[in-house]
Parts: sequence; structure tokens; C-alpha cells
Amino acid sequence: MTKVSFDELLDAGVHFGHLRRKWNPNMAPYIFMERNGIHIIDLYKTQAKLEEAQKAIKQIAKSGRRILFVATKKQAKSLVADLVKKVNMPYVTERWPGGMLTNFATIRKAVRKMANIDKMSTTSSWQNLSKRERLQITRERAKLEKNLGSIADMSRLPAALFVIDINKEKIAVAEARKLNIPIFAMVDTNTDPNLIDFAIPANDDASKSIFLIVNAAVQAIAEGLSERKMAKEKEEVAEETTNIEDVDIKSKSEAIVNAEEAADKSAEKGEDKAVEGKPKRKRKPVSKK
Repeated sequence: MTKVSFDELLDAGVHFGHLRRKWNPNMAPYIFMERNGIHIIDLYKTQAKLEEAQKAIKQIAKSGRRILFVATKKQAKSLVADLVKKVNMPYVTERWPGGMLTNFATIRKAVRKMANIDKMSTTSSWQNLSKRERLQITRERAKLEKNLGSIADMSRLPAALFVIDINKEKIAVAEARKLNIPIFAMVDTNTDPNLIDFAIPANDDASKSIFLIVNAAVQAIAEGLSERKMAKEKEEVAEETTNIEDVDIKSKSEAIVNAEEAADKSAEKGEDKAVEGKPKRKRKPVSKK
């Protein structure tokens, strides 16, 4: 698994926290020092927590489950979307739709509505609509695509959430906690890490810091998916080998049975010929004295 070095964390500015007056006391174990009124995050603890999170994320991806990335901050939107698309995971980079997890059935209805609009646009009934009706439906489709397009293929609740700023995404965090969904998150010095299952102390405002942490998570997912693919291929090869062996054994057993039947038939024919070709024994005449 790819590990992020201390120097990489330092260069990305992961260690910069918020002003002292904005700090959350629960972040005290992860704060190294204060400089010019700004808290500095302990990067050694960041490194350890990131490795722990990577291992857990890799196992989730290896099991075939999905992780939902949540990043609606302006500086994180495009970064997260571009990185997460590589591993085909769902993400939310626009407004978090309230009840997305706790009322997932309703969200799925909206996604199905988007699919129905796409289907309708290819039929003749689309041409029978007026220009105004088509425009309204198109606008509604664009709105759904903007808010829910990235989760269109998410047919069930995610196995975990990866959140960039838990203060901004407090609704998503609250819903995940209510449903006991594990949460991975970047926690800055103004957040409460006790709300998170896998807290990664890091600067959640700088784009370089966000890119480094999210990229590490995406690489862990990619490794988990590749291991899952390799395991499947091995299983398929093992199944094919087993099937071939079964066929060979079956053909051999059938050949043995056929050979035994042929031998029995030939033996029976040989006995019949021997019986037919045997000369009859002449009886000696009985002499009367």
C-alpha cells in the first residue's frame, strides 16, 4: 500500500490549523504547537491515522462495497470529483440533499425519474409534447443531474462516508451516525474528532492538502479493487480446472465402463462359439452278452 511520507505532508501544508480562538478542545491530542496564534497539527499523528484509514478503506473496497465521498467546499469540488471518478465511486460535490441516507428510498425515486426522462426523450411521445413542456422537463433533468448524477448508480446505502469538512457537512455526518455508517474524515483544529470513526487530522481548507489526503484514499481503493479482481480471476481459474478434472474423470470412468461392457460381450460371444463348435460325443453301442 502506498504510504504518504512526512515530507509530502509538510509540503502540502497539511500541518496548518486554524486560529487558536477557533480551536476545538477535543483536537488537543493532535496539536503539536502554536505559532503566531495558529495551531500546528502533529504530522506524525496525521501519518499514522492516514495509514490506519487507508487499510480500512482498502478492505471495504476489496469486499466490493462502496464509499461515498462528500465535499461541497469550493476548493474541494473539482479535486474530489476528478480523483473519485478514477475508481468509479459515488460522490457529492454539490448541495447535500437532506435525507439522502436516512430517506434513501425517496432519493432513489428521484434518480429513477431522471432515468425515465432519458427513456422518454427517445420515444415518439417526446415529440408530441409542446416546446414549453420539453423545456421544463429538460431543466428538471439538468437539476437532477447536477445534484444526483454522481450517485445515479448507487443502488444501496454506502458502506462508508469520506468527508472533507465535518463542520460544513454536519448533516451528512449526522445521518451517517444515525445509521451507524463508518465515517472517514479530514478533521481540522476547529472540529470534533470524536464524531468520526477514522479521523485524519489535516488542513481541510488548502487544496494541496485535500488533494494529498483524498488521493491517498483513492489509491487505497484502487489497490483493494485490483486485489478483488485478482481473487475473482483465481477463483474462475480454479473452477475451470475443477470442471476439466471432473470431465476427465467422467470420460475415463465412461471409457472404463464401455471397455468392461465390450469385454463382457466379447467373452460371451467366445463362449457361445466354443459351445457351438464342440463335436458331439458318440455313444458306444452297448453289447449284449
